[in-house]
Amino acid sequence: MAQAPQTLDGWFVLHDFRKIDWARWKNCSVTEQNQMLDEFQTVLSEFTSVNENHSGTFGVFAIAGHKADLLLLHMRPTVEELEQVKTKLNKTAIADYLTTPYSYVSVVELGGYLAKPGVNPDTDPYLQGRLKPAMPDFSQICFYPMSKKRDGSDNWYTLSESERVDLMRSHGGIGRSYADRIKQIVTGSMGLDDWEWGVTLFSDDPLQFKKIVYEMRFDEASARFGEFGPFYVGYKISDHGLRQLFTV
Repeated sequence: MAQAPQTLDGWFVLHDFRKIDWARWKNCSVTEQNQMLDEFQTVLSEFTSVNENHSGTFGVFAIAGHKADLLLLHMRPTVEELEQVKTKLNKTAIADYLTTPYSYVSVVELGGYLAKPGVNPDTDPYLQGRLKPAMPDFSQICFYPMSKKRDGSDNWYTLSESERVDLMRSHGGIGRSYADRIKQIVTGSMGLDDWEWGVTLFSDDPLQFKKIVYEMRFDEASARFGEFGPFYVGYKISDHGLRQLFTV
């Protein structure tokens, strides 16, 4: 049996996608809409406060395409806190006009090899910065879940450690070549959600998402062993942009 590699785990993560029920929303008066948006923005401000006191991470994004309209991205120390922020939103008046087409629960994950001898991951500033990341200062976002294939000879989990390391070395090299254009946060979801990892990419140029994913398709680690779920793409939204989104 191949030995399971150790991981370093940080904040728990909730990708909370929401879709606006436009038919119902358009039946509300402007006064009702403004009241609900005022309450919504107050709650979002409470969520955002964790960015300032470093007790979590939060961001709001408008999503392109039909799959969703909004992404509320939460990172918190515990699963209980993720449930609390989800419930807090669900108790607002505007939640009655939102549906949840998709959500994803995971935990920030790093390879255990990053914990060098003599380094305590719980106190090392570099590792703590990656395990409890701040929201990257980029305007665009791309999220997708993925798993490693378990299909006959193409079974990631029956490969030896040396084979996996060799495959991921090439894979990681592609990622590092985009380091100046893309920030990546990988979250583990085995036992937490339906896929094995969630990948969240940030950039100022959404074309970079296409370029890196396309290039990685030709890498053996992805070509032989990668299985991918739905892709969600969008951009960071301000308070003003949020109101514009809901304006009929």
